[in-house]
Amino acid sequence: MQEYFYHLADAIEADLRGSERCTTNFSSEESDFVRFNHNDIRQAGHVTQHELSIDLIDGQRHATGSLTISGDSENDKARVSALIADLRDKCSALPEDPFLLYSTDVRPTERIGENTLPASDDAVGEIIRSNNGRDLVGVYASGGIERGFANSLGQRNWFRTHTFNLDWSLYHAADKAVKTNYAGFTWDPRVFAQKVAWSGEQLGAIGKPAKTIKPGRYRVFLSPIALYELIGMLCWDGFGLKSHRTRQTPLLKMIEGEGGFHPSVTVLENTRDGVAANFQEAGFIRPDQVPLIDGGTYAQCLSSPRSAKEYDVPTNGASADESPESMEVAAGTLPINDALSRLGTGIYVGNLWYLNYSDRNACRVTGMTRFATFWVEHGVVQGPLNVMRFDETLYRALGENLSGLTADREMILDPGTYLRRSTTSGRMPGALIEDFTFTL
Repeated sequence: MQEYFYHLADAIEADLRGSERCTTNFSSEESDFVRFNHNDIRQAGHVTQHELSIDLIDGQRHATGSLTISGDSENDKARVSALIADLRDKCSALPEDPFLLYSTDVRPTERIGENTLPASDDAVGEIIRSNNGRDLVGVYASGGIERGFANSLGQRNWFRTHTFNLDWSLYHAADKAVKTNYAGFTWDPRVFAQKVAWSGEQLGAIGKPAKTIKPGRYRVFLSPIALYELIGMLCWDGFGLKSHRTRQTPLLKMIEGEGGFHPSVTVLENTRDGVAANFQEAGFIRPDQVPLIDGGTYAQCLSSPRSAKEYDVPTNGASADESPESMEVAAGTLPINDALSRLGTGIYVGNLWYLNYSDRNACRVTGMTRFATFWVEHGVVQGPLNVMRFDETLYRALGENLSGLTADREMILDPGTYLRRSTTSGRMPGALIEDFTFTL
């Protein structure tokens, strides 16, 4: 679709009049989806979709519209021309936008990832064979994702990646299940087998009588997916320039020098190794990496073009919501296979959900344990814990009470498919934490 998109971009630019300029964004996917229940295929399908978005600009006025495209050149050109005419009418009636900023430094790029995905039939067959006799419930999604950008100044950018994401649970009974994720660019049967084996061990443990413990502070190990949920709360305005300048960030104490994380905590926006495109919708190129927290202290903000214009600072190619799309937490030194023995006696947390801020200014988060959360004694799983609520500030959990991060990290892809497959990702270690607070 790359040449076809550039062909449409040329046609769009030929439709411009006078002082008009435009930016054009393209989004495309070729995705296989398979839904499982009782370890059998319940629904399978293939989705092909292409979407074009145009921002027509005249001075400081602009109007945006989008449409799906079919691949039929004449039909698509006619529909695009009609959209431009509609945007022109709207643009003339709109006020000037004081914070409009788009790239005028022409920087063409092309990043095309190698397709190393297995055939979907092969992956699905391996999933079913590996879980024979179990009640597996989940969704497998895989395929290519493409993004394109063009503007009337001659800039052309193209990005293509190929990923898979298996989000599954092994169901035991009632509300008891073990949830696991496997995602990335290359399917490794050995890694998948290890995940299946670990899920099987958890499934055996979850069948034991559930334990209820009193509210209090406990030693915990957060799995990589649980840490992703916890530290992902910082994506809610934690790193954006706008939220920092308006003092709405939950990291307010950190930027004012009144709080910080453990020196082992480093958080990056790692576009180079993520799934999101290396350019954004206004045409600015993203750096390979942006350090957000370095050695436990605040490093840089994500600065969108609008915020950059408003506060007169350079943009670093952040999206409009100034939230990380390829977040990475640096690895520690704890071997993940030693996690239970290092935990000793405490709580293994497999998943968290219903997270929210209980005190935003203090970076205090509350939420619930979910699925496979176990009581552990002397490094041995004793049985599942009934659902508990936690309430903890990240300055404690990832600061003074952080005992270690695992050397092994997990690639996590957002399983969201609303409108299109998400390109948000994370690379997370597990975390061993002292005195983690459970309130009920």
